[in-house]
Amino acid sequence: MDLSAFLDGFGVVTQPGNLLYCLIGVVVGMLIGVLPGLGPAATMAILLPVVYSAHDPVAAIIMLAGIYYGAQYGGTITSVLLRIPGEASSVVTVFDGFALAKQGKAGTALGIAAIGSFIGATISIIGLTLLGPVVAEFALDFGPPEYAALALLGVLLVATIGNGNTVKALAAAAVGLLLATVGSDSFTSADRFTFGSLNLEDGIDFVVVAMGLFGVGEILYNLEERHGKPHVPAAIANIWPSRKDLKEAGPAIGRGSVIGFVLGVLPGGGAVMASLAAYAAEKRVAKKPERFGRGAIEGVAGPESANNAAATSSFIPLLTIGIPANASMAMLYAALLVVGVTPGPQLIDERPDLFWGVVNSMYIGNLILLLLSIPLVGVFVKILRVRPAILAPITALITILGVYTIRNSVFDIFLMIFFGVVGYLMKKTGFEPGPMVLAFVLGSLIESSFRRSMLIFEGDATGFVTRPISGTILAFVVVVIAFPLIKKAFRRSTPATDTATDTETVQREDSLR
Repeated sequence: MDLSAFLDGFGVVTQPGNLLYCLIGVVVGMLIGVLPGLGPAATMAILLPVVYSAHDPVAAIIMLAGIYYGAQYGGTITSVLLRIPGEASSVVTVFDGFALAKQGKAGTALGIAAIGSFIGATISIIGLTLLGPVVAEFALDFGPPEYAALALLGVLLVATIGNGNTVKALAAAAVGLLLATVGSDSFTSADRFTFGSLNLEDGIDFVVVAMGLFGVGEILYNLEERHGKPHVPAAIANIWPSRKDLKEAGPAIGRGSVIGFVLGVLPGGGAVMASLAAYAAEKRVAKKPERFGRGAIEGVAGPESANNAAATSSFIPLLTIGIPANASMAMLYAALLVVGVTPGPQLIDERPDLFWGVVNSMYIGNLILLLLSIPLVGVFVKILRVRPAILAPITALITILGVYTIRNSVFDIFLMIFFGVVGYLMKKTGFEPGPMVLAFVLGSLIESSFRRSMLIFEGDATGFVTRPISGTILAFVVVVIAFPLIKKAFRRSTPATDTATDTETVQREDSLR
């Protein structure tokens, strides 16, 4: 690690403009986390047009990064007070957080969550600082075959390891890959799936797809889900946890931080899986696992530390290899491309101000979040009382204006509305838009890298296997594909074995009689 570049990164962050953008990002992130349904991915998609007009790309990326990890803090508030996870990564916090709130310990739960989030994120940032340059140096050996294999692995991991139905996730990813081919072929300039429309010759803009699926789609879905369902937040008292609470939560915070850091690096892992894994780990090591779900402080500390650690460590594959680990990272990937920066192993050398500026902004951003999260709880609770019928039109207007300002195209507005309806129907039928968006982002990388690789190998596809790095990655691809099939086959065989055993037992009892 270049120590001088690392220290210069703090100089970049402490510039007044960048500090202001960092503050705006984390506050907006907390606010978005409090509002159930919208999420950081949708918010970043809505704000992508702001990045286009930003005078300083470093400040814009710092703001978007702050929105992402800030949302992890805010999502806890509704989980504890309303039993509504503001973020998907806060679903597990509902189990014990709301139970503590019913016992009059809502303040304690929120205090422990804030402390655990800060510690988990800080540990993960230190890991990012130390491992980021190492991963980037290793990634310099990557060529088109390695990028093609890695992008394919990323799509498969998101589809098979993420939450929800695997078949539906794979179907959504396949549609995303298909959408990535729309427009002129970059190799032959032939039109593909344009249907004679000049508006589609340049392809479908990522911002249009993202703002449609996440922005408009989430607005429609949440209007329906929250219509006529008023919620009264629980009372808040005793924000600062006691020494006993801190002693019980300490080991859980440590374990959650490590679990979150490891799973955050993996494509398809992210904050959601990290929080689930941390909760399962705490329940397994607990002396009295029956306490979980009834107000165990470890059930809040572990998952909250994990999801914040994962949110930070997911920057490692994005900044060092150029592979987004989740939908929110895909938005940051698009934002970097918008400002003319290509994420990858060269980023540290070519733009050290941006790399270290963004990384070091997380140290300051998480400290700001810790200082703001507890005093602002009362303000956010009041925001929860605002009716969705008021918030939705405002968000929709911002979305439409944002899409139009990108290319001044009315066609893009209608295309965004179309994807919004698609996103709404996907949510209604159990299809997650995340795999589709990630596949759309990685689709062009997979195609271009694969075709370049075939030119290098002179049409011999076995070259992917004979190269050490790409061959290893493809071996993981095979494992990812085979694992769900083996697991499914094992589940099918288990009931049959149990039935056979039961039949033998009955026969033995009959013979004894």
